[in-house]
Amino acid sequence: MFKIGVGPSSSHTLGPWNAMLHFINEKIAHPDKIQKIRVELFGSLSKTGIGHGTDIAILLGLSGEIPRFIDTDLIGAKIQDIKASKRIKIKGSFPCSFEYDQDLIFKSESLPYHPNALRITVDLGLEKISEIYYSVGGGFIEVDSEIHTPSINLSANLPEVITEYSVKKAKDIIGYCELMNHAKISDFVIQRELQWQTEQETLSKAFEIWDVMKECIFKGCHTEGILPGGLDVHRRAKKIADRLLFDTAYESVDDWILAIRKKQHPHPDIFKWVSCFALAVNEQNASFGRVVTAPTNGAAGVIPAVLMYYVCFSEHFKEEHIARFLLTAGQVGILFKINATISAAMGGCQAEIGVSSAMAAAALTECIGGSFRQALVAAEIAMEHHLGMTCDPVGGLVQIPCIERNSMGAIKAINAAYLAIETQPENSKVDLDEVILAMWETALDMNHKYKETAEGGLALQIPMGLSEC
Repeated sequence: MFKIGVGPSSSHTLGPWNAMLHFINEKIAHPDKIQKIRVELFGSLSKTGIGHGTDIAILLGLSGEIPRFIDTDLIGAKIQDIKASKRIKIKGSFPCSFEYDQDLIFKSESLPYHPNALRITVDLGLEKISEIYYSVGGGFIEVDSEIHTPSINLSANLPEVITEYSVKKAKDIIGYCELMNHAKISDFVIQRELQWQTEQETLSKAFEIWDVMKECIFKGCHTEGILPGGLDVHRRAKKIADRLLFDTAYESVDDWILAIRKKQHPHPDIFKWVSCFALAVNEQNASFGRVVTAPTNGAAGVIPAVLMYYVCFSEHFKEEHIARFLLTAGQVGILFKINATISAAMGGCQAEIGVSSAMAAAALTECIGGSFRQALVAAEIAMEHHLGMTCDPVGGLVQIPCIERNSMGAIKAINAAYLAIETQPENSKVDLDEVILAMWETALDMNHKYKETAEGGLALQIPMGLSEC
């Protein structure tokens, strides 16, 4: 559920990027023979692709650039070089003709399987190879030719113990945690991961994710200016952070966090900090900065902001719980991916901010002493109060209302956690499985123009070029 990548969108940027990497690495045996490339975008990828950087992602993917490692400061120069030269180096080594205005095509129609679809076709001289990809949210992709092949029992060749930890519903988590003497959700995740890696490896990977998250927050809180895209949106995180911390000296991100923890903060300032953390991440995301999909790029600020709240302001803070926070959050996110969607093009913003808020709420609840049942209650509360949220990005950009929504989702997650701590789970009238089902049914009923098309709602009310105040 957590991928290190580049903004601004997991479904419109990271997914198409991953699709291009999959195609040139898995479908093309002789990239040196490619004479021509044609990429067609459909549905939501076409309608908001420019604003979400889909075109940029495709060019970088074909060039063999890896989202996790690319120098984000060089992206602009790389794209300009491809456009100016009308050539692209496949996998960074094999030159091929590519004219941006002719070989990258934005189609008006949608494909039936998923609204985020693209087709790539390459001419090898003696033959042509074509494949359709679907970007299904969170950077995950599906390949059309593999969707329609007979299903394979993936567990058939796996050790039997792995199938014993199958989780599809929240009730499955409850069952496992009860069998493990009322263990925390993170305990269950660690136990399951032992089938593939040691506990230390699991925790180390979680801390690696946290390192990227906190660096993203730090950079966002120390960068000012206007976001790209034409909406003239001014960055706010730096000004907020500067006002709250005044002239405190620090030399690194860890020093900065320590300075925040040491300072006495009145209650309103804590809320300002949470919003600041979330804004910082999504301002970086909107600027093609390095972020962690959590579970998407558009919602990348919620979980880091709530985790930073725990690190900086919670009396329950323990450093070893940082990894467990992310493990619990990830497990809750999986439930939504399996039983509903984490794609705004499929489910509206409830599928992004709503899911991330639920993930963060469950994780914070565990870290402040809640039981596994209370953690699931927190996730239910958070999602329940995001049901029906539309995705209507102004100008097709992940800026208005997306950046502010991350701060709102973070605040809701914290509130949900403290409500859950005061809740007797047996008295809860709605469980997490039920609210996930309600979310999915709402997604299916939602009008298409409120699903990341920029064809309805706020997107029609705000003209391009108007600054967010």
